[in-house]
Amino acid sequence: MAAIHHGRPARVFVDGMLGTPRLDHPEGVAVGADGAIWCGGERGQVYRVEADGSSFEQVADTGGFCLGVALDRDGAVYVCDLARAAVLRVDPRSGSVERFTDAPLKAPNHLCFDAAGNLYVSDCRGQGDVGPGLFRFAPDGSGGLWTDAPFDFANGLALDAAGEALYVAESWGRRVRRVPIGAGGAAGEPEVVVELPGTIPDGLAFAADGALYVALYQPSRIVRVEPAGAVGVVAEDPDAHLLCHPTNLAFRGEDLLVANLGRWHLTLVEAGVAGLPLPPWPA
Repeated sequence: MAAIHHGRPARVFVDGMLGTPRLDHPEGVAVGADGAIWCGGERGQVYRVEADGSSFEQVADTGGFCLGVALDRDGAVYVCDLARAAVLRVDPRSGSVERFTDAPLKAPNHLCFDAAGNLYVSDCRGQGDVGPGLFRFAPDGSGGLWTDAPFDFANGLALDAAGEALYVAESWGRRVRRVPIGAGGAAGEPEVVVELPGTIPDGLAFAADGALYVALYQPSRIVRVEPAGAVGVVAEDPDAHLLCHPTNLAFRGEDLLVANLGRWHLTLVEAGVAGLPLPPWPA
């Protein structure tokens, strides 16, 4: 598999195209404390990938369609399930699955934890269904809608290092927005971080240096947004092969793990240096 990398080496980290089980079009990806990788499948599979990518196993089955994946401080796996319209908690040892919250969700898409164990969840609602799309839950599952600000398909989420703001990929808005977190966890007024015309932004992840990495579902590209606002290309694949409609991202050190909804593998990008200037966007 080959891609244009703009100076960033990339490779298939784990290939699940053939064999049993198969890595069934993963969208979510998360890194455990032991370095293992967790991801989900389109038929509800929850997978654990060995830290070196040598093998993987199916740990659980939600019976639905797994989107975003995150781990809490105790190593439990949380999954946004599109088909079940629910956030589910998976025991990584037994594989048991339970509903985390009874709050009504239309299409939960992605999720992330803050340092206190609160869980932020994006509800993308559906294409063309613009409306409130951000929820916040306490560790016991209580909580609900966090802000009534409208989003045009709220997707990937990432908290900044200080826990002062939640960043949201707004797929059909073709941009990333920042929601300040105020006293008591209150949501501030969303503000635009970067406009990405001609693309469909999906997943977000912060690097250790504070730069924001954005996976673009279309075209198959990953970009880096500097704290000062400059945007550069990290990796792209015009053939949609090594990177194939990338969705969620997760850092492990300077390595960036990328889920490809369009194929059956995870990609590893060595993301240690800034990208080159971004080519002009289509008119």
